[in-house]
Amino acid sequence: MKRQNPMSFSQLAVRIFLTAAAGLQVTSHGWAAPPSPPVAPVEAVTNTYFGTAVVDPYRYMENLSNPNVTAWLQAQNDYTHFLLDRISGRAALRARIQELDNAVAARVEDVRRLPDGRYFYLKRLPQDNTFKLYVRTGLAGKETLLFDPEKFAQTAGKPFAINYYEPSQNGGYVVCGLSAGGSEDAVIHVLETATGKEVDPPIDRAQYGGVSWRPDGKSFFYNRLQQMEPGMPETERYQKSRVYLHVLGADAGQEPPVFGYGVSPRVQMDPADDPFVGTAPGCQYALGSIEHGTRQEITLYAAPLASVGKPNPPWQKICDVGDDVTDFTVKGREIFLLTHQGASRFKIIATSLAKPDLASARTVVPAGDAVITGLAAAKDAIYVQLRDGGLGRVWRVTAQEKVEPVKLPFDGSVGLMGMDPRLTGAWLDMGTWTRAGQIYAYDPRTEKITNTGLQPLGKFDAPENLESVEVKARSGDGTLIPLSIVYKRGIKLDGSNPTLLWGYGAYGISQDPAYGPVLLAWYEKGGVFAVAHVRGGGEYGEDWYQGGYKQTKPNTWKDFIACAQYLIDHQYTSPSRLAGEGGSAGGILIGRAITERPDLFGAAIIQVGCLDMLRIETTPNGVPNIPEFGSVRTEDGFRELDEMSSYTHVQDGTKYPAVMLTTGINDPRVEPWQSAKMAARLQAATTSGKPILLRVDYEAGHGIGSTKKQNEEQRADVWTFLLWQFGLPEFQMSVSP
Repeated sequence: MKRQNPMSFSQLAVRIFLTAAAGLQVTSHGWAAPPSPPVAPVEAVTNTYFGTAVVDPYRYMENLSNPNVTAWLQAQNDYTHFLLDRISGRAALRARIQELDNAVAARVEDVRRLPDGRYFYLKRLPQDNTFKLYVRTGLAGKETLLFDPEKFAQTAGKPFAINYYEPSQNGGYVVCGLSAGGSEDAVIHVLETATGKEVDPPIDRAQYGGVSWRPDGKSFFYNRLQQMEPGMPETERYQKSRVYLHVLGADAGQEPPVFGYGVSPRVQMDPADDPFVGTAPGCQYALGSIEHGTRQEITLYAAPLASVGKPNPPWQKICDVGDDVTDFTVKGREIFLLTHQGASRFKIIATSLAKPDLASARTVVPAGDAVITGLAAAKDAIYVQLRDGGLGRVWRVTAQEKVEPVKLPFDGSVGLMGMDPRLTGAWLDMGTWTRAGQIYAYDPRTEKITNTGLQPLGKFDAPENLESVEVKARSGDGTLIPLSIVYKRGIKLDGSNPTLLWGYGAYGISQDPAYGPVLLAWYEKGGVFAVAHVRGGGEYGEDWYQGGYKQTKPNTWKDFIACAQYLIDHQYTSPSRLAGEGGSAGGILIGRAITERPDLFGAAIIQVGCLDMLRIETTPNGVPNIPEFGSVRTEDGFRELDEMSSYTHVQDGTKYPAVMLTTGINDPRVEPWQSAKMAARLQAATTSGKPILLRVDYEAGHGIGSTKKQNEEQRADVWTFLLWQFGLPEFQMSVSP
């Protein structure tokens, strides 16, 4: 690869930016034309895959420690904010977003219940920038702040977030996984609940967590990444992780692994597999689970709990990948397994923990029209979570294995929360496209569902002037694709509405109904919000997922294109006022949608996106994702990844829509250079005259752990960009910032 002078690139980027900013032509209405972004030099590298040569013009950007690359990223970010800060409506939009976000007494999530009446939960008050851990006794009891990440932020000068937490079975102690700057590099802190004091030194390399307490309340299992030694390739980071048993007061660095790669001759694992050990109250067995990268299907082992941590525990295999098990729960001496083997929409089977035998396992809940999405044990029953035509359902399976539907108060999304095999009933998190989620309790003795009040209803959490409709768009192969459309009541279907179409389509993850009051800021501008339930998601079970997977992955963006066309054909919007948005693995969807049909969109938002798929497995998180996307080491894998890769499909001389790409510099999942390379390629190729912007957050990662302020700022920037490109008069450039 041809090298430039080590200083020339940095100087070039800064000089172009400053020159463009200083030499603007100004009219009475603002700028005649916005300045140009910093230009990235081309240093082409060619790789040949199975006889096909692929040219990569910006390979050098993958070296984020190169000062030339970091300078270009900074200049791009400066350029992006230089423009956005001069759009007249941004300040008012930002203020409105903040007002809507703060108009509720608190946001509550991840509730845990204990038999003694205590509740643990994460909570964020209006004045808080991040969620904090609280505990209280009884719903009406006084709450106590147990763990405050903002204390760490004040000391370190960067945001911190709780990635996970787990109270012991008796509630005497709680583990918190804390990370900085959106990095997800969680460090375990062990707190005494009564005092809030830390009882052990922090334990690092605990990004996955997987914390599970033993019944003694003074020891727990957790997953720990291997120690990266100098010279080790970055792709080793998430390989060979192991499970450790930590006893309070002991030195974590001296405790041997108890499960994982190379630990037991009874358990065979690949280096890329992720091991966990779980326990459940009242169960005398430990469950050793193995996740195979991002693959849904897991491998499970069982062993007497007392034996784990001693030499050679007698692990017995319950299921392997070929058994298609994706979730499980235990009750007493039995394990209940969720599987899609011979059942695209899943079924539940059960077998003994002492002598597991899937060949003779009984079917507890057979496959049906609804997709079974989860299960959890309570004292009175096994509770089952389902999706039926896009709507959430809950069933309970009694001790006699009678299946009874739970009558829900309204249609929408529903999730099981705070389940415990020692407690009767279930807690449910329920919401809709037009109503924010609240927390409900189901009592099987009265068959009633009541609002716990733990999540207050904010002023803008249930607006009466919003409507949602469910329609279906016909994709290119004739498949009908569900499309959810939300808008302010009374809009005219005249093709003029600013419209944002969201899609994802990966890992079998479904897009269930959800609403946040911040969306009102979009609806108040006449905006329409739509969600395309494309193949690759899990809306209709395993077949729907497999319909947008590897060789069938093109269905994902073709389905999205069909949904975009539906919105245009039915006069919700027109191409000039339609934006597509996707993030992470959804970057494949939106990136390929605009490279295949650039004429269909006026703008696009790509959040922390997977864009150069031919290079994804060279990254630390790329190896775990091979089960989902494939590998360039096989010819079929190369062909499929090349088809998914938006970066390699950008064509010079094409009129691309306006695009904003966002990334966090600490992203552990999708490397920031993915967005950087795509931004550079689009800027060089487009002839539309529309802006291609790269927004970099230097105190964020993949979005997990971002603060409330960071989220508000990013949403204000995204919507300002879209409304500017859609031509709304109040969102045009002015001379003054």
